[in-house]
Amino acid sequence: MITTSKITMRFGKTALFEDVSVKFIPGNRYGLIGANGSGKSTFMKILTGQLDQTEGVVSVGNNCSLGYLRQDHSAFDEHSIIDTVYSGNSKLWKLHCEREYLYSKDELTDEENDRCSHIEEEFGDAGGYTMESEAATLLVGLGFTEDLFEQSMTVLQGGFKLRVLLAQVLFGRPDILLLDEPTNHLDMESIEWLVELLKRYDGTVLTISHDRFFLNQVCTHIADLDYHEIRMFPGNYDDFTIASLEARSLQEKANKKVEKQAHDLKAFISRFSSNASKAKQATSRKKTLDKLEITKFKPSSRVSPFIRFNPRTRLGDKVIEAKSISKSYDEELFSNFSCTIGPEERVAIIGKNGIGKSTLLNILCNQMQSDDGTLKLGETVQIGMFPQDASALLNPASNALDWLGRFAESGTSEVELRSFMGRMLFRGEDVMKKVGVLSGGEKARLILSKMTMEGGNVLALDEPTNHLDLESIEALNFGLSLFKNTMIFVSHDHRFIATLATRILEITKEGIIDYPGTLDDYEAMKRSRKGK
Repeated sequence: MITTSKITMRFGKTALFEDVSVKFIPGNRYGLIGANGSGKSTFMKILTGQLDQTEGVVSVGNNCSLGYLRQDHSAFDEHSIIDTVYSGNSKLWKLHCEREYLYSKDELTDEENDRCSHIEEEFGDAGGYTMESEAATLLVGLGFTEDLFEQSMTVLQGGFKLRVLLAQVLFGRPDILLLDEPTNHLDMESIEWLVELLKRYDGTVLTISHDRFFLNQVCTHIADLDYHEIRMFPGNYDDFTIASLEARSLQEKANKKVEKQAHDLKAFISRFSSNASKAKQATSRKKTLDKLEITKFKPSSRVSPFIRFNPRTRLGDKVIEAKSISKSYDEELFSNFSCTIGPEERVAIIGKNGIGKSTLLNILCNQMQSDDGTLKLGETVQIGMFPQDASALLNPASNALDWLGRFAESGTSEVELRSFMGRMLFRGEDVMKKVGVLSGGEKARLILSKMTMEGGNVLALDEPTNHLDLESIEALNFGLSLFKNTMIFVSHDHRFIATLATRILEITKEGIIDYPGTLDDYEAMKRSRKGK
């Protein structure tokens, strides 16, 4: 168990949260949610002892081990992938290293011989004889093949390093498991694997995530960080959404009832306070009025951008026609693929990481050349593009206002541009920030601002939810649901795909599967085929 008592965290005069007293109980899985910048990662670092709180106390149960998903991706570059996972169990890792050292020596001292006679029992009791298979199960579940296990961590890119660090913390089997954005860089298959693993986890789980599917599948409770406090809700993310809306609605109704009562009391007092026969009643009502309290709503840290995509020009009947397209780098990604994408289709491109999803999207949008075959875009097509890597598009030295102004219609004033950016949550002097210092979420909202200004009649989005908070994801999801023209997107966000896609392109090693239906229908079809 892990508890906090009146935890407060201030940076200067600004309080992230105040007097937070919560209890995380074994067997429960908590989703820690809140707007970007509300203090979620800071709170988790306080729980792990990486940061000292301004006030209050953190208590961890006796003999409880605590595991934390590391954010320092380069900390184990000197280790192999499998050894990095082993090191998640510090006791077993120490015994493993000692055992390897002893057995590597040609000659042993008497003391070392004596140690050899005891270390095997300790090693076995600590789980040494099953460590290889357990670590392998974790790595395979996270998308690694066995030929990579002995490779150095330096051969991996950031996303795959994070997977190894996730396997590392899971291998340690801590009593309390703290995960900060564990689904980042995971494909849908790995996310579903992690969901099933966490459902079976015996200890306490606390996870920060912006993935609504993950929160719904994993969480038994939601810890909501808002109004500078943490409120606990039983159930998953959808349950929290309903409960929080109902709680606010009930409070608003109660406030209206109090306001009406206050109005009636004031009217009586005003009318009869000078009337001698009614003076006593007026005084009594004045005392009642003084006791009435209207609950003031604190300002929420949650804010949602206003995202709407309005095409400037009409889209014709012909949109995209690909014939026998292929692409290879060191190895073939896909070959001889043909498809026709018409108006009003919403196409989701899915598949494992590194299998070629972004490549296919870029080829279909004429942003990249196919090795073979032909691609035709309709004459009316104007594509609005959200790239996965925006570095080539963004100018880090420009301020956000000037950069976005390049894409505005001629004659747009600075006041109009600032007003537009305000709806996308760039308020006040935020518009003057250099693009290079913007957060990932701010950069994503800036690209979305560009897309809405350009008014493309076909939208292409490559992992648009990666850096957005839950409120921005919901706003983007809703804005795209209102867009009636063709949309093609790459995503690992299950709910995002399930609520938008009308057609699925899954890239597999055997080829591209083109399914004319929703994600739920596609997954049901795959399950039925497996059952045969």
